[in-house]
Amino acid sequence: MTALPRWLCLCLLGLATPATGQSIVSSPGPDHVEVTVYRDPDRAASAPFDLDMLNGYALISETRRISIPAGESEIRFEGVAGGIVPQSAIVAGLPQGIVERNRDAYLLSPATLLNASLGRRVMIRRTSRATGAVSETEAVIRSGADGGVVLQTATGVEALRCAGETEALLYPSLPAGLTARPTLSIRVRASQPVTVTVRLAYLSSGFDWQANYVANLAEDGSHIDLFAWLTLASNDETSFVDADAQAVAGRVNREAVEEQEREGGPLVLQCWPAATTSDIPLEEFRRMAAGRGGAEIPSGQTIVVTGARLRRANMESNTPITTVAADEFASREDLGDLKLYRIPMPVTVAANSQKQVAFLQRRRIAVHFAWRQDFYPYVGFSGQQAAPDRFLLTRNREAEGLGEPLPGGGFILLTDGPDRPILLGDGSLGDDRAVGDDVEVSLGPTPGLNSNFRLVRRDGETGLFELLVTNDRPAPVVFEGMLHLTRVRADRRLTRRNGEPLWRVTIPANGRARLCFRADIPDRFQAPSSPPATNATCFVRRR
Repeated sequence: MTALPRWLCLCLLGLATPATGQSIVSSPGPDHVEVTVYRDPDRAASAPFDLDMLNGYALISETRRISIPAGESEIRFEGVAGGIVPQSAIVAGLPQGIVERNRDAYLLSPATLLNASLGRRVMIRRTSRATGAVSETEAVIRSGADGGVVLQTATGVEALRCAGETEALLYPSLPAGLTARPTLSIRVRASQPVTVTVRLAYLSSGFDWQANYVANLAEDGSHIDLFAWLTLASNDETSFVDADAQAVAGRVNREAVEEQEREGGPLVLQCWPAATTSDIPLEEFRRMAAGRGGAEIPSGQTIVVTGARLRRANMESNTPITTVAADEFASREDLGDLKLYRIPMPVTVAANSQKQVAFLQRRRIAVHFAWRQDFYPYVGFSGQQAAPDRFLLTRNREAEGLGEPLPGGGFILLTDGPDRPILLGDGSLGDDRAVGDDVEVSLGPTPGLNSNFRLVRRDGETGLFELLVTNDRPAPVVFEGMLHLTRVRADRRLTRRNGEPLWRVTIPANGRARLCFRADIPDRFQAPSSPPATNATCFVRRR
């Protein structure tokens, strides 16, 4: 039998010999785990995830069965979250408490392997692009993984993969302190051998969650059916299998702590112009595309939808609202000002993935629509033409068909088409909505409505303005224009919202509405002293 080359023994090393009188006890993984995910406190509830940098966190509770020998020993909890905050770890169930606690080892990756081998001898294996011939040369690593990797060989100093050849580094052994799995270790003492059930709890970064709402507009245009997903996301390297999972809504007063640096990652080499695209990690391609205004390349994360009995409410209907068995919805519990959503079945919170579970379904919610627009004077203003945004409006009350706390999140509005659902708008619910709150969802501008806001005449420090709104739709619409000016005097009755003048008017089908008003011209306005001549008939009496 041919012996293995010494350069291929990288993964065959065991643990270092422990100090005299100290045993090592390895716990390869939890027997049971609970994952409670908290949202990123600095991300707006309706903002999308940054899947490459999740800034929420999770409280992870693990149960492990461990046999501890007499005397002093080191217990290694393998398979903890890579983003563990070591100072948050609590271990309960030990016979005589903890002597010492450590976040052990760096995760094995191309970058950490190179950094841990700085100053050590390695082999460079080169493959000629022209002939396919393979050669090996001994070298010493002289620089780390940040930027170019510098190697010293018998012929001089060179940068890895900058000569245009296919090159790979071969390491003689695995440097001490590197492991393929995140590990937390503790030192304990026991007066006699004992087998105990230990509960480990800790905080970890790299998690987040959000709500995603799907609404279907009824034919009458005044009711929706609402379905909501709870989306959990993790960019941690550890998977938690068959976990009891929860999500917490609301803002938790959490002090900023210095979290464990996330080591590991790809080996990023910077060579120009000899480098090829095969040398550049996919993450760098994403950053390059985003930096040049291109569409970001989709992440490798996957979305898993949980629910064994997902089905359509009515197979003859085109409604997109999915019916889920009642026992498969996340249940809500009150935790003071916080809301806990408990997923009813064990789920796998997988590494670098997303998971969706149903948590809300309501039918026949009464809604109405309004078109809204804000009007600001600005530097160099001469006129403003734009389409107002359409808002879906309701109240979070049982009388309207709701009456449930609504976590902020994305919102899409659909309706039944001849043979498939049609998208009517894509917006967000905004921040969390308590029972009794107004619910206002911006769905963006829609065709058929247009406004023209302009200065008709300037009289010193005041101006005469005209706001003309046209409706080309076959049905009347409610328009609300917010006037961000002072001392407004209009030819129509105005109301107020948040202290600002508001013009609310119903515009008939294929009709128009006009508002004329005087207002102070702010210093920053700098409107032209003589606007273009017009045949407008705007008139508002001076006071």
